[in-house]
Amino acid sequence: MRRILFYVAAITLIATSCTNNQSTSANLSKVDTRPDSSASWAILPFTKIDSVNPVLIPGTGSFIDPVLKKEVLWEEKDVFNPAIVNRNGKIYMLYRAQDKTGKPAGTSRIGLAVSTDAVHFSRMPQPVFYPENDAFKKLEWEGGCEDPRVVADSLGTYYMTYTAFDGTTARLLVATSTDLMHWKKYGSVFKKAYNGKYADKWSKSGSIVSTYKNGEPVATKINGKYWMYWGDTQIWSATSDDLINWAPVEMKEGEKPPVPLRSQALNMPQLKIVLPTREGKFDSDLVESGPPAILTDKGILLIFNSRNVPAIGDKSLPEGTYAASQALFDKNDPTKILKRLDKWFIKPQKPYELSGQVNQVCFVEGLTEFKNKWYLYYGTADSKIAVASSPAK
Repeated sequence: MRRILFYVAAITLIATSCTNNQSTSANLSKVDTRPDSSASWAILPFTKIDSVNPVLIPGTGSFIDPVLKKEVLWEEKDVFNPAIVNRNGKIYMLYRAQDKTGKPAGTSRIGLAVSTDAVHFSRMPQPVFYPENDAFKKLEWEGGCEDPRVVADSLGTYYMTYTAFDGTTARLLVATSTDLMHWKKYGSVFKKAYNGKYADKWSKSGSIVSTYKNGEPVATKINGKYWMYWGDTQIWSATSDDLINWAPVEMKEGEKPPVPLRSQALNMPQLKIVLPTREGKFDSDLVESGPPAILTDKGILLIFNSRNVPAIGDKSLPEGTYAASQALFDKNDPTKILKRLDKWFIKPQKPYELSGQVNQVCFVEGLTEFKNKWYLYYGTADSKIAVASSPAK
C-alpha cells in the first residue's frame, strides 16, 4: 500500500486529451459492469468471520537483527498484508510485520504463521524474510520487506514477489523457496527488461496468474508465457519465461492511455494500463493488485484493492477508504478486460478496520480454497489481519 498522503481534490490531472483517448475509451466502454448480482464469474459474497477476527495482531517475538546487530521486537507495532500458502493440509501465512524503531514507519519483515483450520494461527517466533547485509540491502533498508504474494511452480518451488522499500522508493523484487523458511533473493523483477529502464522505478504488488490446485496458486503459462498484474496507481501487466525475470507490457504504437496519468504513472507513460481507476466510483484514486490472479474457464479473475477520494469518487465513502473489488480478463489475452464489478465487495466497517496506522483500510492480499470454502485474508488499517470466507462453487 502506498505511503504517500491521500490525494486532494485539487490534484492536477496530467494526460492526453479525451479526443486522443477515444479508441481506448471505446474499448473500455465494452466492459461488462452489470449489477454485481449477475456476476457469476466473480467469487461472491464474502462474509467476514467476526468470531475470530482479527486473526493476527502484533506480537512479542524478537530476534537478533543482522543489520543492527542487536535484539529487535520485530512485530510489536503492526502486522498486515499477508500471503497465503495451502500446503499438506495446513494454511501458511506469510505476513508483513513492523517494529517501532525503523524509519520512516518501522522496518518491515516477513513472519510465518500456521493454521490447521484456516482461522486460528500459531506464529513462528522469528521472521523468515528480512533485510540483511547482502547485495539487496541498499534496496530493502531500512524500510524493509513488505507485502508478499506467493505462488508455486509445477515442481513445488515457491516464488514470492514482495516490495523492497529503501525509505524513498518502493521496488518489486522476487525470491524463491522450497520450504517457506529459507529464501533466495533475486532482486528486481524488471532488472533485465528493456535494459533495466523500469528496475529503479516505483513498482509494487505482483499478482501472478495461477491455477488454484488444492487451494494453492500454481503459476500457469498463457500462450507460452507467465503473466503478472502489478502496480499501485493503475494496474499494469508483465510477462516472464521463468517467474524470476519479468518484462512490463508496453503500449503499441499509436495506443493511448485510458485515463489521465498522474503520480507514479507519469514516470512510466509507455506502459499499457490494463485496469484503470474510475472517476465517480470507489476506485477513483488508485487501484492495486490483490492475491494471485485466478485462471478460470471464464477468464482470469483479479481481486484488486482501491482507494477512494470523495471529491472525484464515491461520495458515500470516507476520504482514503481502501475497499476491494473484482475484474475478469480474457484468458487468451490477459491485457483485455471483459468484466468488472461496479461496486466494492468488502470495505472497512469494524473498529480494527476503521482505525490504526492508516485509517479506513481493508487491503486484500491472500486467498486460498480450503474445505469447500474460499478464505480471503486482508490487512486492516495497516495494523492487524482479518479473514472473510465465501462458499466454493
